[in-house]
Amino acid sequence: MPGQVHKHHRIARVLADEIRAGVHTDGSRLPGEHALTQRFGVSRTTLRQALQVLGDEGLIATHAGIGSFVTFEGTPLDNRLGWTRALAEQGTVLTTETLRFETVTDPELAAELGLTSSAFIALDRVRRRSDGQGVSLEHSRVPATGELAGLPERGLDGGSLSRALIAAGRISDTGDGVVSVRGLDAAEAAVLHRSPGESFLRLAQVYRAADGSVVEQVTSLLDPVRFELHVRSGRGGRL
Repeated sequence: MPGQVHKHHRIARVLADEIRAGVHTDGSRLPGEHALTQRFGVSRTTLRQALQVLGDEGLIATHAGIGSFVTFEGTPLDNRLGWTRALAEQGTVLTTETLRFETVTDPELAAELGLTSSAFIALDRVRRRSDGQGVSLEHSRVPATGELAGLPERGLDGGSLSRALIAAGRISDTGDGVVSVRGLDAAEAAVLHRSPGESFLRLAQVYRAADGSVVEQVTSLLDPVRFELHVRSGRGGRL
């Protein structure tokens, strides 16, 4: 039974990643149960448990005899773990500005992550309110291997790195993050159009595939006025 529980949560995470990346769009119907059981190699019972998890998270609505439809229409700034979400004011439209998208070499990060190659795809983005003030600054680093090598030259489909990772078969199974608070340095403040020393949340995360390999490392600076941390623990869990 523990193995089954782990399996249906893993399937739910994969489908949730795809929904949040736009692979399955709002209002669309997910593939049928037969197609999904074949894809994941599981029983209908396990699949239905996974769909129940997605329903509980507000990502889909399942109608007996019809199918499961995507109900997710938001665009959280961190759309992978789901426990960090933007608290933008109602009606406020955030724009995304790409600061850098290129292949870089970072031996220090490679050593920290235990990787043999120091080549990474670097994607740096800032998200702003309509008045130009930044609410987040994100530095994503993806190992530049396999199908992802040369991604900056090919470009992103719809500007979505998550979609590119999924298309390359690099699907996050687990994520580990550390949250701290620190003041913005002069360069960060200039990019965000904020004041040097202003306190921001710093969230450093590492996403790994089911086999333990690194999918992505992300360091984000988040405006604490518009972000909050949600923590959920299971039975007997501690913080």
